[in-house]
Amino acid sequence: MAGGGRPTLLLVEHPAVLTLGRKAREGENIVVTREYLAAQGIGVFEVERGGDVTYHGPGQLVAYAVFPVGRRVRDFLRLLEQSVVTALDTLGLPDARPNPGYAGVYVPDREVGGLPRHQKLASIGVAVKRHVALHGVGMNVTTNLDHFDLIVPCGLTDTQMTSVAREYDLRGLPRTATMPEAKAALAGAFTTTFDTYDWTLPELAAAGS
Repeated sequence: MAGGGRPTLLLVEHPAVLTLGRKAREGENIVVTREYLAAQGIGVFEVERGGDVTYHGPGQLVAYAVFPVGRRVRDFLRLLEQSVVTALDTLGLPDARPNPGYAGVYVPDREVGGLPRHQKLASIGVAVKRHVALHGVGMNVTTNLDHFDLIVPCGLTDTQMTSVAREYDLRGLPRTATMPEAKAALAGAFTTTFDTYDWTLPELAAAGS
């Protein structure tokens, strides 16, 4: 890549934290006090990715795609979404899809309190430094979804967060969500989706870098 490194996909889980992206305004979409968060052991961190506030924690599979991007950010985001869609299909959720106008991956809307609510299963946000992507995907597998009640996730008031485990339960599917299975599905999906990806940085090559 820009510094001669290799493209890398990191799959991890984080302790319970809230992260504030570049669109976040301090406290605007956090609906509890910092003291309450501290008492729950939930940290708050400003990060360089795009988007607003979101939650990361145990049971959420976070994929850091440290890939060359150059000026292809929009195309790269679509490939991240497709990777998640493919992984969720492998996990038995074939109706997952991107939602035009919003970053991330969703399953069909549900009625909540008499109103339709988007059902978001994976969040996507990236930063680009020296033509290389940082951050990536947060896919809820067995996440404690109650923690999303501490915020307005991604600043979207018409959206409810869901998870693979919750979808299995609501749909009556005889499956158990596990992190090893989710990791294998997402890693395989990245391999398939990025199979024909141009791993060079044409902007840098043209400049002789």
